Amino acid sequence: MVYKHYVDVQAVMKKDGSIQPLAVYWPNGDGIPVCFAIERILDQSAGSRISAAGSVGKQYIVMIRGQRRKLYLEKNRWFIESLKG
Repeated sequence: MVYKHYVDVQAVMKKDGSIQPLAVYWPNGDGIPVCFAIERILDQSAGSRISAAGSVGKQYIVMIRGQRRKLYLEKNRWFIESLKG
C-alpha cells in the first residue's frame, strides 16, 4: 500500500508563475525536521496527476540523496509517496 506523507518544502515561485521545489524537510527518528536538498528535478507534470496514494496534484519527480522520489503539490500542501505508513 502507498501512503502520503505531508512534508514541509522550501520552494521558489518564479516570475513566470512556475514553482520550483528546492528542499524537503523530513522528520528524523526524534520527530525533528531535517532538510534534504532536491538535487534535481527529473520531470514535472503540466497539469493535475493522480498519485498511487489517491490524491490529485501537480507531480514532480525529483532526486533526493541519489534516490528518485515522487513529490506532489496538492492544492496548497506538499506530500511524498511512501511505502511505510
